Amino acid sequence: MESKLQTIYKNEIVPALKEEFGFKNVMQVPKLDKITLNVGYGRHHKDKSYIENVENTLRNITGQQPVHNLAKKSISNFKIREGLDIGMSVTLRGKSMYEFLYRLINIALPRVRDFRGLNPKSFDKQGNYSFGLKENITFPEIKAEAIDKIHGLQVVISTTATTREEGMSLLKKIGLPIKK
Repeated sequence: MESKLQTIYKNEIVPALKEEFGFKNVMQVPKLDKITLNVGYGRHHKDKSYIENVENTLRNITGQQPVHNLAKKSISNFKIREGLDIGMSVTLRGKSMYEFLYRLINIALPRVRDFRGLNPKSFDKQGNYSFGLKENITFPEIKAEAIDKIHGLQVVISTTATTREEGMSLLKKIGLPIKK
């Protein structure tokens, strides 16, 4: 069974994008490829309770087990050694990706304090979009009482778009609140 956002994409967004950009084939229409959530520990990389907190947060938000990211190089100024655990990430694809994006657009982003829309300059040349959230408690799955330290997370929405304009049009039609 498809998620609500997948149905909207197939029935409404694909024909609109086909007409807007003059695509002849349905396979040319840009679509969502994956959504990656990333949390870097920063100066808390030695704090076991903080790492456990981040892992539980990502697991509750996405429903998947996060992957630990290890340092590729040693950087003495940041007190990081090669192979040290420096963050966690989760990659969402398919149905879980669409369900997460629906929750992000309709529940999490409206709960952000002083939210006036996402910055349109955060698109790259291939139509992918990246932004950060300063608080993890904007998601309804996270109970503010159960968390001792609030942390942010980065969200990267990867598309199959070939240009910045195609990616922006796709995400606007999906419902991502991008400023004008």
